[in-house]
Amino acid sequence: MLTNPPIGILEYFYIQMTEWIQNYARSLKERTEDLKRERRLAEDLLHQMLPKSVAKQLRRHKHVQAESYEQVTIFFSDIVGFTTIAASCTPLQVVEMLNNLYVCFDTRIESYDVYKVETIGDAYMVVSGLPERNGEKHADEIAKMSLDLVAAVRQVAIPHMPKERLQLRSGIHTGPCVAGVVGYKMPRYCLFGDTVNTASRMESTSLPQKIHISSATYTALMIDDAYEIELRGEIEVKGKGKMKTYWLLGNK
Repeated sequence: MLTNPPIGILEYFYIQMTEWIQNYARSLKERTEDLKRERRLAEDLLHQMLPKSVAKQLRRHKHVQAESYEQVTIFFSDIVGFTTIAASCTPLQVVEMLNNLYVCFDTRIESYDVYKVETIGDAYMVVSGLPERNGEKHADEIAKMSLDLVAAVRQVAIPHMPKERLQLRSGIHTGPCVAGVVGYKMPRYCLFGDTVNTASRMESTSLPQKIHISSATYTALMIDDAYEIELRGEIEVKGKGKMKTYWLLGNK
């Protein structure tokens, strides 16, 4: 009766080595996929913190030069009575409320040619015209976006205050500014210049559910004459003196 010959020692080691190589290859492939996944997550996070064009330069270890922009339009908003609302909430409820609000806003602004600069507490800052210049579209993009956000905020529920609705106070200004990356371990894309300050003043002197715009923004929007705009008149603005300002009411 014939029997299979015993496996030689070299053949045995060959089989063992083959299995080890195959297992190692599978493990290496899994680790490579994990590394790619982690890299994608890191890139997504970086793109949320910085404009894509800026993030790309940083990934290549390039120094990002500050850049001057002749004309951009900047939007600021905050929640009316936020301090009072927050005083009646637990810290967790405040976080939940702001998260609901900013998820709504972040989703909405994706439809426009704008860049969210930052959120600090209940303050929301958005710009159009940088880092990618868009000609004379910046004022129009911010105007459309601001009307959308003012309408959207009324739909954001306060979980622990179901009968209440949030109200937005917002302001817009158009002008030159400088933009650049500040910081090393936690880089931030920041805007500098009087245009930033004036846009902030437009917001702080605005009213609930109103969009307060400067004369410069009014002039930029009147190029296409596509909006209903009402003269507010001259108001005293901190650090600026008297300024002629307007209310952006809606589309024509």
